[in-house]
Amino acid sequence: MNFKKIIGIVSVLVVTAAIVYGYILYRNIFSSNTKFEDKEIAVFIPTNSDFDQVKDIVRPYIEDMSKFESVAEKKSYITNIKAGKFIFKKGMNSNEIINSLRQPVPVHIAFNNQERLEDLAGRIGQQIEADSTSLMKAFLDPEFLKENGFTEDNVLSMFIPNSYEFFWNTNAEKFRDRMAKEYRNFWNGERTQKAEALGLTPLQVSALASIVHKETVKTDERPRVAGVYLNRLEKGMKLEADPTVIYAVKKNSGDWTQVIKRVLNKDLATVSPYNMYANNGLPPGPIAMPDITAIDAVLNPEKHNYIYFCASVTNFGYHEFAVTAAQHEVNRQKYVAWINSQGIKR
Repeated sequence: MNFKKIIGIVSVLVVTAAIVYGYILYRNIFSSNTKFEDKEIAVFIPTNSDFDQVKDIVRPYIEDMSKFESVAEKKSYITNIKAGKFIFKKGMNSNEIINSLRQPVPVHIAFNNQERLEDLAGRIGQQIEADSTSLMKAFLDPEFLKENGFTEDNVLSMFIPNSYEFFWNTNAEKFRDRMAKEYRNFWNGERTQKAEALGLTPLQVSALASIVHKETVKTDERPRVAGVYLNRLEKGMKLEADPTVIYAVKKNSGDWTQVIKRVLNKDLATVSPYNMYANNGLPPGPIAMPDITAIDAVLNPEKHNYIYFCASVTNFGYHEFAVTAAQHEVNRQKYVAWINSQGIKR
């Protein structure tokens, strides 16, 4: 065999090998490598994960792990793993999957109607990587509370119910600090001035708003209810708010699951700084997380002379308001008769 033929054969072999290698490379990198039917799925990579852990997490969604591993190695993903939430789309190839694992997407966090700080921590712990234990530790850190003017009783006021964007791997301290920033932004000059005009601090507004929030779910009625309580405070009267008694009973018993639809006379004697039948002024902190409509209702109360209100038995969900104790007693008797007719004892 002459030299030219040898060169020709070698050239053919090289080209063939290159084609085969190119095909394998193309197949590994650019052919579809997913095995789920949904349009897209989310995967969560915890902080400090190594490549073996990543493989265990993505394995249920990858058709050929050897292809995935090969591309991950070629693109140096193995030594540059990111934590967070990532989106895989149906039909992605290995190259696209690795690219996706380099681009964490934010999660949308929402919370409202949380009765206690512990409830909030549990809710948030279901939405980001930080668990409820680390969140509670961050929320109640003595140095943080002191620096930001909060106490264990009122720090729930810091969390303004809304929808927020975070990266899933946000830790407890960063979440807390972001919420403190959002709180300061919420209490802008206008809201702060309105609070001062009422003779209240933002924390006191939140405490009162939590009562208004619990008293009525009707947002259009909240400014009127807020006006009643502000009238009582101005006159030096006790707030005598049933929701505060319910909160005190639950807090003293430690049973937060109990449902109390009717406040009894014995409940009014509950010894607690949250029982506003027994104490003057405002409770030491919110009895629930007030939403923005309740806060703004306190800051923008309806101006009236009402001192009393009672649940309406003709316009359910709303209340009957009264200026005098005699008028209120008429409304109260109607409500007592109705609640007795329903067989509600507790």
